[in-house]
Formats: sequence, C-alpha cells, structure tokens
Amino acid sequence: TIGIMILAAVVFEGLIIFNVVGKNAITVIQEKIDISVYFRSNASEDAVLNIKRSLEELDEVKDARYISREQALEEFKVRHAGEETVIQTLNELETNPLLASLNIKAKDPRKYATIAAYLETENLKDLIEKVTYAENQVVIDRLVSIIDTFRSGGITLTVFLAFLAVMVTFTTIRLAIFSASDQLSIMRLVGASNSFIRGPYIVEGVFYGFIAGIVSFLIFIPILNYTSPYIVSFIPEIDLSVYFRTEFLSLLFSQLLFCIGLGVVSGIIAVRRYLHV
Repeated sequence: TIGIMILAAVVFEGLIIFNVVGKNAITVIQEKIDISVYFRSNASEDAVLNIKRSLEELDEVKDARYISREQALEEFKVRHAGEETVIQTLNELETNPLLASLNIKAKDPRKYATIAAYLETENLKDLIEKVTYAENQVVIDRLVSIIDTFRSGGITLTVFLAFLAVMVTFTTIRLAIFSASDQLSIMRLVGASNSFIRGPYIVEGVFYGFIAGIVSFLIFIPILNYTSPYIVSFIPEIDLSVYFRTEFLSLLFSQLLFCIGLGVVSGIIAVRRYLHV
C-alpha cells in the first residue's frame, strides 16, 4: 500500500513541477508570438497611434508596440548589417520602402482571432495594408492545442493515480477489517463505541499517507537535482533548483496533504463499506 502511494505521490509531485515548467515554457513561447499590422504609406502617424490606443483598450490585448517607418528601416539595417547587397540596394532607393506597423501581443493566444477580426472592420480598411494573423495562425493554433492537451493530460493522470492509490489503500484496510473480525466481535460485545472501533482504521490510512508523503518527497529530491540542468539548458528562464529551494515547505506540505488525504478517504470508504458498526 505504501509503495503504491509513494508511486502516486512521486508522480503527483512530478506533475506539480511539470506544471511549473509547462507554464513557464508556454509563457516564453507566448512572448515570442504576436501579430503585426502594417499600415499604408499614406496613413498618418496620428491615425496609427489612435488605432494603437483603441487596441490597448481591448480586454484581449496585452501590449501593442508601434514601429515607425524610420524605426523599421533602422531595425532592418541592423538585422542585415552583414549583407552588403541588401544594404547597397536599400541605399540606392530614394524613399523608405518599409511601412509603419504595430506588433500586438494577446493575453491569451486564443484571442488573436478576435483581435484580427477587430482589425478587419470596415473603418480601418483604408489605413491597413496587411495583418499577419493568417501567416501565424497555424503556430498560434498549435500553441493553443499544446496548452489544452497539457492541462487535460495532467489532470487525467493525477485523477487516475489518485484513484489507484485509494483503491489499493481501501483494499488493504478491508483485508485488515476481515482479518480482525473476531476481535471486532468481542469489542462490540464488551460495549466499545463505533468511533473507538472505526478510529484505528482511519489512523492506519493516515499513517500510510504520512509515510508515503515523506518517502516520496525524499525520492523526488535527487530526481529534481538530476533533471534541473537539462531543463535549464532547454529553457534558460526556468531554474528548478531555485524554485525548489524557494517553495520547499509548500511542496512538502502539498505532498503530505495529498498522501494523507488519500489515506483518510480510503479509510473512510473501507470503514463505511465493510465495518458495519
């Protein structure tokens, strides 16, 4: 029973860490995804800034960054600094060929479609040359799919393992009740109260949970130390060793709460089902 609960608890703790890594990874990816709106060359800067302000008032928009034609030209030259042909061609042009634009980030990647629809309204068509949502839609939809799969998969696995741990603990306590049937009969005959008879089995579930919580937490520490460098090399923004030191007590508490909760639930179910007192 303790072994199965340890397995469930290690996976539970792993899901907590995986959730932290996943959320941070998704945040990093989201920061790199945006849609750009390019304005016609005859659109005035005031008109563009008015659109920027109207976008920032939308609940779906996290940030809207304005890039003027001059700034776009400077950034283009920096990106292509080593390409002499590109720079030479650009210098030969009499006018700036680049357009003013807005880079828009949404609070939720699902909201890019709403923002794109807003930009396609009739009163903005004369000012807007192009919106890049269609070009980025595949990447955005894939990100949304990853987020949804991650959330549903983590919840499903946690529920399954919790159910498995409850059933194993439930079975163990049921066998303990059956093996002690003679003693229970004697206890009833001498007038033992229901709570006195039931109590030890609930405490047994708590004991299983407490031991499993401590052992699984000790097992998880070297696993975390081993995997942390690989995660840092993959996502530099996430340092699990720092997170673990910062959240040590809360992680230990959640582990114990999870395991003891499984033990108590298992004990209560077994007692109600098989201990007819």
